[in-house]
Amino acid sequence: MYILRMNPIFKETIWGGRRLRDDFGYDIPSDHTGECWAVSAHPDGEGSIANGEYAGTPLSQLWLEHPELFGNYPLDRFPLLTKIIDAQGDLSIQVHPDDVYAAEHENGSLGKMECWYILDCDPDATIVIGHHAKTREELRTMVNEGRWTELIREIPIKKGDFFQIDPGTVHAIKAGTLILESQQSSDITYRLYDYGRLQNGKPRPLHLEKSLDVIEVPFVERRAMKSEDETSWMRLLYSCKYYKVWKGDLIGGKTGAEVGAENDSEACTKSETIPAPEYFLIGSVLSGEASLDGETFRKGDHFIIPAGYGPVEVSGEAEFIFSAPAK
Repeated sequence: MYILRMNPIFKETIWGGRRLRDDFGYDIPSDHTGECWAVSAHPDGEGSIANGEYAGTPLSQLWLEHPELFGNYPLDRFPLLTKIIDAQGDLSIQVHPDDVYAAEHENGSLGKMECWYILDCDPDATIVIGHHAKTREELRTMVNEGRWTELIREIPIKKGDFFQIDPGTVHAIKAGTLILESQQSSDITYRLYDYGRLQNGKPRPLHLEKSLDVIEVPFVERRAMKSEDETSWMRLLYSCKYYKVWKGDLIGGKTGAEVGAENDSEACTKSETIPAPEYFLIGSVLSGEASLDGETFRKGDHFIIPAGYGPVEVSGEAEFIFSAPAK
């Protein structure tokens, strides 16, 4: 039983850039690399184990052959996917289906619930989340007439923001944004609008009817949750029926809750504990360096703490995003 380091997969895109290399030191395929599939068992971009006796084993194979490592989680496939997304340009205006729609229309795929943690962004960066149509008829009319500026809800963002994106939510990552995304293990995206861009001399396909089928009307905003324990160094960002996501802060020898308590002699801590997961826990190091039970993990490393491993002692100066499947 050991912490599983992951080998990521990289995706080139028309909107990608080079920050996955410049910021994280990854060996990316080109200066138009948009996505790091950091922890993935999805057939469209599957990672493998990087260390120990399972080194080189695809994650989906490990899921099938050693379900005990994942707490015998009751699903026929690895349920989650972690990405880092570098948007040098704008992504398309898009929407994802839920499980029911995806199972019927996309050959049994999972739907796509996802959430974003803003790692970095330009000072004037924005994202698209939601729309302004009040009825389904108004939505269809605005789409058919190309009234995108009137339809789309665009909001400013800053580093450290968090957004939950339910299936049916119109959304788009915009240029100048670096994001960590936690999501269901799905690659189903319906493009609603793509700015008239060409790829290899042709417009990319749109999926208007499927988009109109699944878009939530009217839009309902989902907000980050109040943490269950504000004194914990692991702060809950969101919990839904598919996942829980936490931000972990070990900053200057202090937990995230203790930052700013400079005169408190008890604020300095040498270590914290990652609680034992019921099924498994995915971790990504966003900055810094930390020791997990004596093993060093640095910015850009991704790992899985398997079921049955127990609590993990973590020390150092680092930021993390953790995710785990819901019960």
